[in-house]
Amino acid sequence: MKNKISALLLGTAMVLSAASVASAQEKLDKTVKIGALSDQSGLYADLAGPGSTLAAQMAIEDSGLKAKGWTIDLISGDHQNKPDIGTTIARQWFDVDKVDTIVDVPNSGVALAVNNVVKEKNGVYINSGAATSDLTNAQCSPNTVHWTYDTYMLAHATGQALVKAGGDTWFFLTADYAFGAALERDTTSVVTANGGKVVGGVKHPLNTADFSSFLLQAQASKAKIIGLANAGGDTTNSIKQAAEFGIVKGGQKLAALLLFLTDVKAIGLETAQGLNFTETFYWDLNDKTRAFSKRFSERMKNSAPPTMVQAGVYAGLMHYFKALEALGGNPHDGAKVVAKMKTIPTDDPLFGKGEVEPNGRVTHDAYLFEVKKPSESKGPWDFYKLVGTVPGNQAFTPLDKSACALLKK
Repeated sequence: MKNKISALLLGTAMVLSAASVASAQEKLDKTVKIGALSDQSGLYADLAGPGSTLAAQMAIEDSGLKAKGWTIDLISGDHQNKPDIGTTIARQWFDVDKVDTIVDVPNSGVALAVNNVVKEKNGVYINSGAATSDLTNAQCSPNTVHWTYDTYMLAHATGQALVKAGGDTWFFLTADYAFGAALERDTTSVVTANGGKVVGGVKHPLNTADFSSFLLQAQASKAKIIGLANAGGDTTNSIKQAAEFGIVKGGQKLAALLLFLTDVKAIGLETAQGLNFTETFYWDLNDKTRAFSKRFSERMKNSAPPTMVQAGVYAGLMHYFKALEALGGNPHDGAKVVAKMKTIPTDDPLFGKGEVEPNGRVTHDAYLFEVKKPSESKGPWDFYKLVGTVPGNQAFTPLDKSACALLKK
């Protein structure tokens, strides 16, 4: 009997010991895989794409986590601006490749679809490329952080400034997918709230080459402001062709509701000069942004400085790594990691101080810029002059407590 009791106690001890070891191993799990999902070859490739993958790699290197025992792997994918391809890649990454976190995802239609997959798989999604404010309102998730910019910010900073400057009648040229719809919706709200009027609009296919029929409708509307609710190659093509039609010379003003550094490069200062727009990052903003941008451009094949999307990938991951370090390991519970990210104030050299709101929206300062005249530019990427700063607590989508009340899996 005594021997049986001893054997039972020994077996119990071994089970407890094994459980303790397993628990310790779980706590010490410091292996994480990141997937940079972007447009690697289409109209958003210059503003995100390979540059976003490089920004992610730089964040891994700068985090210092590898020296502290972490293993961090990075893979990349091309969603081709198609939601079905984006979700297929995301599922493959979570189910087969054991990815923990997806970053970037320019294209709001793809982003909203991937957002649902990440929530289902309990991963982490740090959005930098997509603009739709629905990611932190109607479709907010406990697994998503929206870092760089959104349609609410673009509408309220650029749209409001133009209406107050006398641009009280608008016609929209809108990309026909989720991003364009959200940007037109949010800007329309700002225009009407400030006493303006929307006199018309037209939707164009994504990545179209010929804007002539759309621009003729905008010109015929006689609206003071033609709001370009598009991005990337669509923005550059519409601005170039508007110049060919003499729209600005005829007295109407173009509102580039989303403009990137790479867009200005593609358009040229001669055509882009005088455009007002809003961004949350510019490479030449201060000493810290210049230092990062120098390192980044030295590693880019075209030597371009980072766009705000690429900067957002870097800053978002740096904050994510702070949360992982604070947790001490086990990066595989996405909702838990995002919850930790929300408890730590954001503070990085590219966007400055801010915070992650309960709905996942990151607040930081936004800047109203104007494109310089050719005579004002002192270098190949010296394009912007600062017009004004919008504090983070005013720039971004107010927390919609009713829409985000059920932040549960």
